[in-house]
Amino acid sequence: MADLFYIIGASGVGKDSLLDYARAHIAKDDPIVFAHRYITRPADAGGEHFVSISEKEFQHREEHGCFAMHWDSHGLRYGIGLEINQWLAKGLNVAMNGSRAYLQQACWNYPELKPILIRVEPSTLRRRLEDRGRENPEEIQQRLERARALNDLKHPNLIIINNDDDLSVAGNKLITILTGKMRACA
Repeated sequence: MADLFYIIGASGVGKDSLLDYARAHIAKDDPIVFAHRYITRPADAGGEHFVSISEKEFQHREEHGCFAMHWDSHGLRYGIGLEINQWLAKGLNVAMNGSRAYLQQACWNYPELKPILIRVEPSTLRRRLEDRGRENPEEIQQRLERARALNDLKHPNLIIINNDDDLSVAGNKLITILTGKMRACA
């Protein structure tokens, strides 16, 4: 049976870096695919792998049931295409970058969903947020408080990966979870 892995974590914990690491290091025969998100932001925004679409196109796709999941966050719209259902039906594990706020709805739609919480120590998160320079000190403090709230997250299938060390440590752990295979750490 295929698994849907719903990867969440506070901004700055390294979700995108871990997903990029896993994409680059999985074996060609590993039964895992990575869902891209459709997002109403410019294609050159950087960061994660995503498909940029206009608000109008997003609305059109939503009205025609083209999304398996969709949510709004920080003034943007996010969608995961129905193709994940086909991949799961073919026996492929699916990894996706999810939303903390949408987790409950995702669990209603996919009861066997396996959430993976990526986290780091608060001091590490503060340093990463300061280093990237996108938020002011007040915004950083708000992000730290939201990250702290994730410590209370409960789910029977919850998997936690700490991403405080070298990226390969958490990256290899993620690959092991996604593929069900044991790997030696790089």
